[in-house]
Amino acid sequence: MPQFEGVFPYIVSPVNGDGTVRRDVLATLCDDLIGKGVHGLAALGSTGEFAYLDAAQRADVVRTTVKAAKGRVPVIAGVSSTSTADAVSQATTYEGLGADGIIAVIDAYFPLTESDVEGYFRAIADAVDLPIVIYTNPNFQRIDLSLDLIARLATHERINYIKDASSNTGRLLSILTRTKGQIDVFAASSHIPTAVMMIGGRGWMAGPACLVPEQCVQLYRLCVAGEWDQALMIQKKLWALNEVFNRFNLAACVKAGLSLQGYDIGDPIPPQAPLPDSQRRVLKNLLDDLSI
Repeated sequence: MPQFEGVFPYIVSPVNGDGTVRRDVLATLCDDLIGKGVHGLAALGSTGEFAYLDAAQRADVVRTTVKAAKGRVPVIAGVSSTSTADAVSQATTYEGLGADGIIAVIDAYFPLTESDVEGYFRAIADAVDLPIVIYTNPNFQRIDLSLDLIARLATHERINYIKDASSNTGRLLSILTRTKGQIDVFAASSHIPTAVMMIGGRGWMAGPACLVPEQCVQLYRLCVAGEWDQALMIQKKLWALNEVFNRFNLAACVKAGLSLQGYDIGDPIPPQAPLPDSQRRVLKNLLDDLSI
């Protein structure tokens, strides 16, 4: 199985008003990100507005991303559903489209037991022959994953990674300690990646890397080399971008930033609204300050 490490931007999903995917724009973005040194691409994450896309749109985003990558970097496809059967169907579809891995999220309407949640993730991992990244984000989900549950899931031969967006770096250290090498940790944009790398993280999966890929790759390389003082200098500059993301709508922020960089990426999917001009100016000034 492929090994995942490094910077994986959560790519946007550019969609026309009639619902069709802007394949050319998406392919160009993927090609440019790879050219700037990213180590992989993550489709259908939060930045990719997966919750606002139908099944055909999701499949088209994955298909286009895989085709654009041309095997140069791994492509991880996001799977999320309230239904185990639907999640398994998504995962097998994306495997058939050439995805190199799955990042799995669970949605919930009715309350679920820990056993229910464990069964959901295991069913996805059983259905495909791909590495699985489990993802938990208590800020957006009704369900968090306990340390005990993560440790049990880590015993599955294909559940090899976790992205935990709780913003609690100490929790990540607990995960690494409890699982004893069975599962690797990726930082989220709600963490400070340098700190996560310092405790043994494998990389960074986050939306900001779409806008500042070269800076993120440089940060990763410095962390791998143990050049922590230089890494912290870049980290402190990049953190300002995360602060803006927390203040403004996530997908609208990334799409506005890419638009400012010359991509005809379109607006966020309704009912989300585009960034107002005042917020676009804040974002533009920040990106100008972060340019290398």
